[in-house]
Amino acid sequence: MSSDPWGRVDETGTVYVRTADGEQVVGSWQAGSPDEALAYFERKYEGLVVEIGLLEKRVKTTDLSAKDALAAIEHLREQVDAHHAVGDLDALRARLDKLVELVEARREERKAQRARQTDEARHAKEALVAEAEELARSDQWRAAGERLRALVDTWKGLPRLDRKSDDELWHRFSHARSAFSKRRKQHFAQLDAQREEARRIKERLVAEAEALSGSTDWGPTAARYRELMAEWKAAGRAQREHEEDLWNRFRGAQDVFFAARSSVFAERDAEQAENLKLKEELAEEAEKLLPVTDLKAARAAFRSINERWEAIGHVPRDARPKVEGRMHTVERAIQEAEEAEWRRTNPEARARAEGLTGQLQAAVDKLQRQIEQARAQGNNAKADKLQKELEGRQALLDQALKGLQEFGG
Repeated sequence: MSSDPWGRVDETGTVYVRTADGEQVVGSWQAGSPDEALAYFERKYEGLVVEIGLLEKRVKTTDLSAKDALAAIEHLREQVDAHHAVGDLDALRARLDKLVELVEARREERKAQRARQTDEARHAKEALVAEAEELARSDQWRAAGERLRALVDTWKGLPRLDRKSDDELWHRFSHARSAFSKRRKQHFAQLDAQREEARRIKERLVAEAEALSGSTDWGPTAARYRELMAEWKAAGRAQREHEEDLWNRFRGAQDVFFAARSSVFAERDAEQAENLKLKEELAEEAEKLLPVTDLKAARAAFRSINERWEAIGHVPRDARPKVEGRMHTVERAIQEAEEAEWRRTNPEARARAEGLTGQLQAAVDKLQRQIEQARAQGNNAKADKLQKELEGRQALLDQALKGLQEFGG
């Protein structure tokens, strides 16, 4: 008879293993000694230990499915429960039980992870749908179209939801894309129609421009060309293949007319340049009257300068504002001097100013006496209130006195 802590062999060659439920028959051994029997079934046990260890590692380190893992555990449990090994079988059962718990926990974790991923995918697809529906209303045709194409690629990379939810969201997404495509198609169809209409208008404008190119009625023809240009701009763009050719013809007709006009106006421009020189000299003479010290003399001198100014003809259009502005500046200065003189010598205005000043001075004096009286009576609150009123009246008085000084008072 032979034994070890986990098993024994009796005199008949029957091998037993010790468990928490008592001894269990492992098998019968007749081929050798009892020690050899125990060693054989201990190796069986070590084999189970290795297999369980390998399964534990696969569960912990690989993506082995819960179904396959549980099947493997059940297979090993059957071997352990068959008691065909000598060793701590209860410990192996405990390891298998823990492994079942781990697999179940992993399954729940993966289930929760899939739920999270599904929820994230749902939110992502809802966001894509919302953006697509917003883009469907956009008039930024190129940018919105490119963005919608990018959204499709993003959609394809997301996990599928349940069929009903996925189909509903895809229907909205697809409808938004279709609505955008329809609007874009309508827009460009309308744009093509507008460009065709612009082409017809511009061909008519070109025909008229070419007919006017030989005119010598300079003023009205130049005015008509300006009108034609305004109509050209208002017509919008024609198709690209027509626009440049039409513009070259339109511009060429104008160039012919304006080149002829420029030749005729060259002599006139030389005369106007001489006129400008003369008017600049008069403007310089007028500016020497400033500042106005003798109003009567300045008025007479400016009148003389102005008469000579009017006798001179036109100056170049682009130079007119500057040279006329110099004369206007002198004229305004003389007018302001005249107004100041009138205000200073106006007896009615002076009387009103003196009367107002007198009234304000009397009010200030009265308030000062009331403040002194209140202070003497110890009524500082009343004195402070009157003081604020005094400050306001004093400011008005100062202003009135300043105005009176303009009259020399």
